[in-house]
Amino acid sequence: MKVKGFLTDVGGASRVSKARLAAFENASPVPEKVDPIGNVAREWHPGKIDLVVTKVTEITKTTKTIRFERKDGKKLPPFYAGTFMTIDVPMGDSLLTRPYTISSAPFEARLEEHAFVEISVRRSKGDGLICDYINDHFKVGDEFKGMIGLGQFFYEPLRDAKHIVALSGGIGITPFASMAKEINHGTLDVDLTILYGSNTSDDIAMKDELDAIKSSKVHVVYVLSGDEPGWTGERGFITAELIKKYSAPDSSYFICGPQPMYEPMRKALAEIGAPKRRVRFEVFGQPKDITKYGYPAELADQTFNLTVVRGIHEDVIPAIGRESLVVALERAGIRIETGCRSGECGFCRTKLLSGNVFISPISDGRRAADKDFNYLHACAAYPTSDLKIKIPIE
Repeated sequence: MKVKGFLTDVGGASRVSKARLAAFENASPVPEKVDPIGNVAREWHPGKIDLVVTKVTEITKTTKTIRFERKDGKKLPPFYAGTFMTIDVPMGDSLLTRPYTISSAPFEARLEEHAFVEISVRRSKGDGLICDYINDHFKVGDEFKGMIGLGQFFYEPLRDAKHIVALSGGIGITPFASMAKEINHGTLDVDLTILYGSNTSDDIAMKDELDAIKSSKVHVVYVLSGDEPGWTGERGFITAELIKKYSAPDSSYFICGPQPMYEPMRKALAEIGAPKRRVRFEVFGQPKDITKYGYPAELADQTFNLTVVRGIHEDVIPAIGRESLVVALERAGIRIETGCRSGECGFCRTKLLSGNVFISPISDGRRAADKDFNYLHACAAYPTSDLKIKIPIE
């Protein structure tokens, strides 16, 4: 920064203010019809857009990659590698919104022709209604509404080290595949080492793509926990020893995978002395069993009365203790906007009018003021009594 002098620098603010007032006085009384800043904002943040499925690819026996293009043929909104998108999926009388991490690269959404965005979705093991529906029913030509570029799981040069160690399991590879493609395209300047844990080699999602984009800046280490004859790579689980083996002196650690993976990774990173400021965990949705995080087990299967206020209209619906308020609303066919479904984004911010709830301690992303004034994120709140809430009218 160049210092010009005390009077010049300190007096600069008053000169700018005077110049602005002069500009206002000399401005035309006719309103300017062109809004260049607004146009850019609307292009970058258009909200929900109409998407059409243009390609469906089976990448493992249990996983498909779904490609979307914009229905109007325009470029897609820009996003950071590692962020997610939401899709509105009609199911019976309900419209369910689900988040999926984007597995394609940001530059592919800005192509001059056929700009696209992709998600890779693995079939569930009995508890993922929408994941199975996508694998069974999504086909070329289907149309959906979606919102692109949400979340905070991306490289930030002011915060993160130049070398990223990505700890991944299962379909948690998707954000790192997006980062790897962007690095190879030359639009993300970091070194990326991916430790990717799978049971067998058949479970490795996006392996062909990952093998194709290995380079001097992208390293992929497959780690198999299953007993697979002939495997010459790393075996076992991702441990502190393995993480340390592939870490640079100054590394950032990004973790994305199934819920059971998070606590072991937290302990392993603490064991190797990774600074907390260098550790990033992707949100993982609603807990499979909320009683493990302090919800009273004796209330888990109890059904409570949930009164839902929308404007002057009220409905009373059932709410099961072990299910979040968002799930209760969706079961009743009452629309509520959701984003991350992990208590962070605030899309499902709701006013608690009466009654009691349990807030998931691992998913409480509320602001301090919201806690003081009885607001909650419905995806992270579980009933412990009959209660009354007020949700926005769409």
